[in-house]
Amino acid sequence: MSEIIILSGSPSAQSGTDAVLNYLGESLRRKGFSTAHLSVKDIPQADLFEGRYDSQAVTEASALIRQAKGAIVGSPVYKAAYSGVLKAFLDILPQDVLEDTPVLPLMTGGSPSHLLAVEYSLKPLLATLKGQNLKGVYLLNKCIDKQDIEQPIHDHDLNLRLEKQLDYFVQTVNKQKQPI
Repeated sequence: MSEIIILSGSPSAQSGTDAVLNYLGESLRRKGFSTAHLSVKDIPQADLFEGRYDSQAVTEASALIRQAKGAIVGSPVYKAAYSGVLKAFLDILPQDVLEDTPVLPLMTGGSPSHLLAVEYSLKPLLATLKGQNLKGVYLLNKCIDKQDIEQPIHDHDLNLRLEKQLDYFVQTVNKQKQPI
């Protein structure tokens, strides 16, 4: 049906953010969508550090993102914002790479005090890339079991909220990209 890009901003090998993003990818596949996962770990460090916007890895990632009908972007919270490596990656992408693309932003963190990081840091960043931000979701690390690939979210209310936002994301993608 549609291609959805799932972008992880987590630099960690064992990531709660990645567990949630993989779970959402599987949910989307069950709904008939094809997905592609892209991680900041997939981009060579030298490309990120030196701002090589024209490297093969960055050019391929840009093309993958541009072709997507929707995007889910996730990051852990570090110092009340998204990860620095996610910022480094997004900085070297074309400034309109998400133009008119519905984006579901999500963040994971250890404290409820970072709840507004989605609204005040991640969503404005995605908006500069011309993404159509939807309501974001913040997940506490204590509600995520990184080892449980079937259902990593172990909080009923949080899971319901995430499913509701995913359903709205699917509806938006389907409306957004219908042929005229």
